[in-house]
Amino acid sequence: MRNSGALHAGAWWIWALGLAAAASRTTNPLLLGLLVGVAGYVVAARRTDAPWARSYGAFLRLGLAVIGIRLVFAVLLGSPIPGTHTVFTLPEVPLPDWARGVRIGGRVTAEGLVFSLYDGLKLASLLVCVGAANALANPARLLKSLPGALYEAGVAVVVAMTFAPNLVADVARLRAARRLRGRPDRGPKALLQVGLPVLEGALERSVAMAAAMDARGYGRTARVPRSVRHLTNVLTLGGLTGVCAGTYGLLADEGAGYGVPVLLLGLAAALGGLLLGGRRSVRTRYRPDVWGVRAWLVSGSGAAVAALMAAAPEAPLHPGVVPLTAPVLPLGAAGAVLIGLLPAFVAPATRHDASEEAPQ
Repeated sequence: MRNSGALHAGAWWIWALGLAAAASRTTNPLLLGLLVGVAGYVVAARRTDAPWARSYGAFLRLGLAVIGIRLVFAVLLGSPIPGTHTVFTLPEVPLPDWARGVRIGGRVTAEGLVFSLYDGLKLASLLVCVGAANALANPARLLKSLPGALYEAGVAVVVAMTFAPNLVADVARLRAARRLRGRPDRGPKALLQVGLPVLEGALERSVAMAAAMDARGYGRTARVPRSVRHLTNVLTLGGLTGVCAGTYGLLADEGAGYGVPVLLLGLAAALGGLLLGGRRSVRTRYRPDVWGVRAWLVSGSGAAVAALMAAAPEAPLHPGVVPLTAPVLPLGAAGAVLIGLLPAFVAPATRHDASEEAPQ
């Protein structure tokens, strides 16, 4: 049975995307760390024991790996930020004239390392925000809420999102079984012996999912006039192009005047295309999720964080690296980030329902 007290899955994604938008506005490590802490606290307070809820740790490790890779690239390939504080010097590889502007090795400065660290922290924070949504939102229930025009694409996304967490859960289960039998669970030999059962389980899950989708009539479409199909394609593609152009206008230094109108027109055209495209879908929804007051509060908190960060002064959001200065925590922006903690108190605590793992 479906847990009627669960929060709408789309609210979690709007909340997480709001935090991600706030993270994209700053390179201040104090604010980025606060954003990661807010996301982690909400995940710890409201995630379930479902397989996808355990993926948050993987996103954290992926974020740390991104930071390390960014620093390694800065050391080996140099940084675009000039600096005066030399940390160490690597042997430089001579390159031909056509590779002018590119270097391998050479002088590594503190300013370049700090700039790369801030840049890596920003990308890692974006990954952590996406990981928070992946850990909190039930992908199958999110699929049920998608418009009919996006159902086939949504199924592919849901399968991709649930494959990795289930794979990690299978590996952990098999390693625990090997430890209970007194067998080693680490090393290349153990990895090879675990890999075959994991592959077998993945194939069985794929066959079961294919049978469930076939039994539910996946892929059936209704006949619509050709003119409606052409109009749907034009509105959808034109709307998405307008959304991209409007977003670029908002983020660029120039073009903010046309950014908002183009973005709104693109959203309206894309929504019209989705509504027309939904006429081809013949599926029905059983017990559709209700967007209630708690969903408004959760999604509104993420939107508020993004809006307040966009309105915050630019200088404290981007600490200088030339010359090197210690980052300062802007209290206004920090207060805006703390609004993202609201879901930890207003979102309902739900239990995992195994019947909702398959696409509906």
